Amino acid sequence: MTGLVYKSTGSWYTVKSEKGDFIECRMKGKFRMKGIKSTNPIAVGDIVDYELEETSDTLTGTIFNIHERKNYIVRKSVNLSHQMHIIASNIDRVFLLITINNPPTTFNFIDRFLVTAEAYNIETILVFNKIDTFDEPTLDDQLYMQYVYQQIGYKCLRVSSTEMKGIDELKEMMIGKVSMFSGHSGVGKSTLVNAMEPSLHLKTKTISEASKQGQHTTTFAEMYDLSFDAKIIDTPGIKGFGIVDMEKEEISGYFPEFFKLKDQCKFNNCLHKEEPHCAIKAALERDEIAWSRYNSYLKILEGDDENYRTDNYDGDRKASDELRK
Repeated sequence: MTGLVYKSTGSWYTVKSEKGDFIECRMKGKFRMKGIKSTNPIAVGDIVDYELEETSDTLTGTIFNIHERKNYIVRKSVNLSHQMHIIASNIDRVFLLITINNPPTTFNFIDRFLVTAEAYNIETILVFNKIDTFDEPTLDDQLYMQYVYQQIGYKCLRVSSTEMKGIDELKEMMIGKVSMFSGHSGVGKSTLVNAMEPSLHLKTKTISEASKQGQHTTTFAEMYDLSFDAKIIDTPGIKGFGIVDMEKEEISGYFPEFFKLKDQCKFNNCLHKEEPHCAIKAALERDEIAWSRYNSYLKILEGDDENYRTDNYDGDRKASDELRK
């Protein structure tokens, strides 16, 4: 039998059958022996083959095969630095939720996420949430951040769950697709899903005033069927986004504005640092490439994964200013 994984708790997987029934399934142990460098060999969004276990009191299943994925998005495992954690698979679109100061989302975090999405060929749309809470300086910061990414070609939305601003436009972009919501804890992923589909009643929590950090409400990734012909994968909040398995020479290819200019560099293997006649650095000096993006590129290139969980918005801007001197 074939089904779609809707929820993963690490040991049990909720699979929706082709008939529409939900069955709790376990995984055959041999999957862990296939050399997958992942903490979770089966992810939400996977198409799997399973067989029913009729000996138990309740109907359960055993997954014995994972169909080939068209894509997946990963992050570095928090506890196992050389392993990755598959957040979800077979995604049509990712919506990265961004808040400016409630909690803060940094350029560096956004860029790490976008680089990973580009590497796995997943379209990402930036959703600036909680716009109803902005004062004038916060609005300026948000519009500047939006400008940076729109210039590159990324689609951006401005939404408010409490005032229902931008919700219809967001829903329109999700029709007929499997979408994933991601972002830091506290950016309002579950609240936004509830605004689109109130009957789901997803749990939400408020921001901790002491730390300005979100509190985890979504413990495991889970897929939901929505009433307007869409599927949404709600994911746990991500504190940091470590880059996985990328060669230094390929990183700039996942920055679209760098990729357009790469063939104009004098050297084919240019890393856009100290090399002469570098088209990316020339564009940077002409302010055709955002310094925040170049700063993120250097951090990824240098493997600066020690601080990726603690970067802050002001730090990004200060680092960008230092590079310009």
